[in-house]
Amino acid sequence: MSETTTNRTNQSATTATLAGYEIPRLGMGTMALAIEGRPSNRNQAIETIHAALDAGVRYLDTAWSYYLPSAPGTGEPEDMGYGEYLVRDALHSWHGPKDQVLVATKTGWLRTLDGNGNYGWQADARPETMIANAKESARRLGVDTLDLLYSHCNDPQVPYEDQMGALKQLVDEGVAKAVGISRIDNADIETAHNILGDRLVAVQNQFSPVHRDPENTMATCEQLGLAFVCWSPLGGFLDPFNEHAFDRFKEVANSRDCSYQRVTLAWELAQYGNLFTIPSARNPQEIQDSFKAVTLELSDSEIDYLNDVISA
Repeated sequence: MSETTTNRTNQSATTATLAGYEIPRLGMGTMALAIEGRPSNRNQAIETIHAALDAGVRYLDTAWSYYLPSAPGTGEPEDMGYGEYLVRDALHSWHGPKDQVLVATKTGWLRTLDGNGNYGWQADARPETMIANAKESARRLGVDTLDLLYSHCNDPQVPYEDQMGALKQLVDEGVAKAVGISRIDNADIETAHNILGDRLVAVQNQFSPVHRDPENTMATCEQLGLAFVCWSPLGGFLDPFNEHAFDRFKEVANSRDCSYQRVTLAWELAQYGNLFTIPSARNPQEIQDSFKAVTLELSDSEIDYLNDVISA
């Protein structure tokens, strides 16, 4: 992605196709509703997902690993699957058009808890684990076939070709309709594309004013015709970041009389016409505000001003 160049026509494209669904380019990440810091009241989490769907969100993003280990190790049965069951139950109890909602999940990562009470993450992308967990995800979500399944990361202990072979098998066996890859670099994208062909539809990488896609994986996605999905599009909530990265976004927000989060998401959507952004939320008000970014059209001068943050 050029530091200051944006295809201005992309701003008006409020929808795009992902895994066969023509949907708004702003979805919802559900990790914040399932891991540390999640709402203590599960009904609040379901109400938040309902609010997203009522606002117009048609892409919900979850993962096999969205749960909290309750004892040192990688998980205990009572919480494993929390995030996927949450999405399943929210969709089941929603009275809108369920068949219009794309649900994506991920395989190849676990949660950990050490003896000091610190939560963490651990890759496990052995093909047999990826395949077993993907099938378990389908059962948890209550579907025969997953809409979109991501490889959650590149496990350095497993050849990436083997990880991609597992995804290929899952599509060929009908466990997933389409697949994506996450937390990867350009070399991984090329490897995945060579192995998966048109089974591969998306790359989910971090992108925001805080994280600048240093390898230009978004540009690689554009060259290959893949969707680029932003995780932590507002900077994330697990790790500290430089708040000053959002100073210009707050300036534009003040002139627009809206939240800087909405401006940030609108700016991201202006970067690439096949970009999807999936902000998280812990209450209905947050996702309702975020979804309004779909119709917030920034001017060329505002986009240039905000793009300067990338080149700074």
